Formats: sequence, C-alpha cells, structure tokens
Amino acid sequence: MTGFLIAGTSSGVGKTTVTLALIAAFRKRGLIVQPFKGGPDFLDTGHQTLASGRPSRNLDTWMLDHESNRAVFASASQGADAVIVEGMMGLFDGKDGASDAGSSAEIARLLQLPVVLVLDAGKSARSIAAVVLGFELFDPQLNIAGVILNRVASDRHFHMLKAAIHSRCATPLLGWLPREPAIAIAERHLGLQTAEEQSAAHNAQRLDTLAQLAETHLDLDALLTLQCGMQFEAFASTPAPAAQVRIGVARDEAFSFYYEDNFDLLRQAGAEIVPFSPLHDRALPPNLDALYLGGGYPELHADSLSDNHLMLMAIRAFAATGKPIYAECGGMIYLGESLRLKDGRSISFAGLLPLTFAMTQRLVRFGYVTVELLHDCLLGPAGTTFRGHSFHHSDVTSDVDRSTLSKAYRISYSLASKQELEGFGTADRNVLASYIHIHFRTNGNIAANFVEAAITARTNTMVTA
Repeated sequence: MTGFLIAGTSSGVGKTTVTLALIAAFRKRGLIVQPFKGGPDFLDTGHQTLASGRPSRNLDTWMLDHESNRAVFASASQGADAVIVEGMMGLFDGKDGASDAGSSAEIARLLQLPVVLVLDAGKSARSIAAVVLGFELFDPQLNIAGVILNRVASDRHFHMLKAAIHSRCATPLLGWLPREPAIAIAERHLGLQTAEEQSAAHNAQRLDTLAQLAETHLDLDALLTLQCGMQFEAFASTPAPAAQVRIGVARDEAFSFYYEDNFDLLRQAGAEIVPFSPLHDRALPPNLDALYLGGGYPELHADSLSDNHLMLMAIRAFAATGKPIYAECGGMIYLGESLRLKDGRSISFAGLLPLTFAMTQRLVRFGYVTVELLHDCLLGPAGTTFRGHSFHHSDVTSDVDRSTLSKAYRISYSLASKQELEGFGTADRNVLASYIHIHFRTNGNIAANFVEAAITARTNTMVTA
C-alpha cells in the first residue's frame, strides 16, 4: 500500500499544508486516502478528516504502546489506497533530547513508513542543502525518501534550491509549494482554527486550490511509489456488538476535540454514539443513557451557548436523573458556573459544577499526563491508571465554594516533576469533569467502565421510576 510520513525540520514549516495538499490531490485522482496525525492533536485531524472524507486517527508512542499504535494504524487503513501520516514538531523531536522516543521518527520506524521531509524555504538559499544533509546524516538508518520545499518564492528560487540540494545531498527532491495566502489556515491560542469554522464552500475552494498546487508543483507519481512496509494482515478487526446504551456526544463548532478511537472503543463496549449540538439544538436527543462533552472552543461561542437556555435546562435535567456525564476541558467549562472572557465579561453556563473559569494569557499546565484514580468513578475503580494530555488557555478560579466536589484524579505531569489532584465530581458522582484529554486506548477498561456506569444508572432509574 502507498504510505509515508510527512515530517518537518521543526514545527511551523508547513507539514499540515503539504499533507492536506497531497490528500486533496490523491482524492482528485480517485484514490481513497486514510490520514493520521502523530501526537495529541485535534485540530490537524479535523482538517485531515474534512480533506479525506475519512476520520483521521492519532498515533502516539508516548501514550500508546507499540502494539496499540500498529492496531490503530492497521484498522483505520482498511479499504484505503494510500495512508499519509502527518508527524509532529521536528522529525526527531520527542520525549527528551537523548533519544527519539515519542517522535515522528519513532512512528516511521514502528510502522515501516518512508519519510518525506518538509522544509520552510521562504528565507533560504544554498544553506538549505546543509539542513537536508544534516537530517540525512543524523540517523542514516531512517528512510528519508524525499524532500518537499514549502513557501518557495518563485520558480527561479526553486531551481537555486534544487541545485544546492542536488550538489550535496542524496535525498530526492519531490517538489515545492509556493507562498499562497489562499491556502493558509488561520491560527489562534490553541493552534489552527478548526475545520468546522469555515463554510463548506470556503473549505472546498481551499482544498481544490491545494490539489491544483500539488498537481503542478509536486511529483505525485513518485510519491505514490512510496510503500508502507508493515504487514496489515496480522491485525484483524472485530465488529462492534449490538448497542446496549446511547451516549450523547457534543459535536459542533464549540466542541470538537475528540480522539476518534475513543468512539471506537465505546462502540466496542456496546455504545451507540449519538451526536448533538449544545450550540444549535434546543433539546437532547431522545433516550440517552450518558453524555460525553469533549473539549474545543466554548469561549468563542460563549454568548450563543449561554443564550441556548433550553439546552442548558436539558443538561441540568439529564444530570438530575443520575445518569453519567463525562466532560473534558471545554466540556467541563460548559458544565461550570461561568467563564470570564478576556474582555472581562462573565458568561453563565450550566452550573452543574460549582466552579468558575477564566481565560488566561498563556497555556496552562501543558503536556502529557499520567492519571491515577483515587476513588471509584465513572471511568473505573480506585487505582486505575491511564494517560492523556493537557493544553488549555483557561483556569479554575477560586471564588466559588468547591467543598461539595470530590477529586478523583492524581495527575502526574511528564514535563514537570509535580502532581496535583483534579478530576472534579459531584457529590452523587454521576458527573466527572477534568482538563485532561484522555485517550481511552491507554487503558482498555475505560470505555467499558463508562458504558457499564450508563447501564447501571439506567437500571437504577427504571427501578425507582
């Protein structure tokens, strides 16, 4: 199967642009493309999903063991003609400076993928050859199969760069992309703007432009000869059983930060995933047994979320039944009392948690985490451990009494030698909320525990009705 990993010399060189251009161009040629993103990223995966028409998946060698990464890769690639993995940061950047653990290079080795290296050539001339040569020599065992230059000023500029690279480097040059404002994706405090924020017409036009640029400037035929060496036959997929519970999932412009594998695992545990919009819907879907509210950008839609009084009432009424509600980051903020925006206004939300939140000027507690459950909760019994990550531009403020809240999590941060207690739960423990984005595959029992909590709550509701 055609397959390769798009890597960069660092963050910000244009990996996402090149990845989306290749997905769009291959689809124009009639190919089915399965995208992946290395690391804990929800924004790039959203754009990849839009471009490919297939859910993008995350690969992560810090959160998941090697076998789980291979299984995710093999399962999602079924039915595809080509697989494209977009790496994270620079090719060799990972957990520490002494190894490639947690890096794009480790993912490429694990999945036997050739690497296509993207460089920002916007301010480069002959020195770009030294950069390419350095990557060639840094790890000669890694298969760097080609180079793509991004933000090239002109055809003349490209030929100068090409001459420099050919004079000193062995890696083939697979083309270039010009500076083109029409294909840029705007950024904000957590990264790229989400795919959901632009109109369908705008997204279609941008993807069409990307595909045309790829056909014009990239050697697509050469890229299509690059092959993934992993044996997919060793990984058999298991069909999901009949659904036993219905889990409502908040999905719209305000809430879109989810690991797609979490949904797969919930389905495997017996759940039907039922999307709803806290922004646009006036009521919850019927016959739900649990709610799952992921992260996103509720701060950008705070007024509309707060003004949707019928949905807020429906969320409160659902909680009052004792059925489980699990929320992460932006979903937790939505369940809180209020959010103070950067303009100083305080916006009221559901009020299920006696917490207020405020937007901050910088990222708060960023990085990978390991979580241990201190007591039984919706995700499992005390002592259960799993992994996730934290990245947010908000924090809990202390002007509301939190004495009625339990804290189910002991969180250990990978980038700092510190721990903290978090994982806020209500007194009756049917609501669990945290800033941590959990990858359910880091502990195979999490999804099953949440489904079981939904089944138990439904049974209790029927008994007391």
